[in-house]
Amino acid sequence: MTMSPALRKFTLVVHVISSVSSLGAVACFLALGLVSIGSADAQTAGSLYVAMDAIARLVILPMVLTSLITGLVQALGTVWGLLRHYWVLAKFLLTVLTAVVLLLQLDLIGYVAAAAATGLAEADLLGLRRSLVVHAAGGTVVLITTTALSIYKPRGLTRYGWRKQQRQLANRP
Repeated sequence: MTMSPALRKFTLVVHVISSVSSLGAVACFLALGLVSIGSADAQTAGSLYVAMDAIARLVILPMVLTSLITGLVQALGTVWGLLRHYWVLAKFLLTVLTAVVLLLQLDLIGYVAAAAATGLAEADLLGLRRSLVVHAAGGTVVLITTTALSIYKPRGLTRYGWRKQQRQLANRP
């Protein structure tokens, strides 16, 4: 199934915007996490964790899910396919991984934000607070990787893609 050029361009624009927006939002989340860990003022740190919770739920999650859905639509509706090229498959799997880790982290983020809203001493929940920073750093690296894959599109067909290409070549007149 191939999309019309207008639909393909529309989904591509939405995909690029959501992908780049999620990268920027995760980078902001990381920056807030680093500042909050380094902050000596519990009230400032608490405010930052509340902001991080809002960013995760209202910006990062919708952007990552939109990127995942539009990427899937792009893969299934264009000649690239989902299983034909390693870079498309890798990008899809990395985006799924990002979405799953984010969904698993939302409760932790909310817990730290709730604890921070009631007053957070410097040593309180330090392991959990560091975990938020580590996961945000990892998310940033993964999203940079998916962005680079989109631009460089390394060569290489999967076995499925190679077989499909061979069938198409064999069926040409």
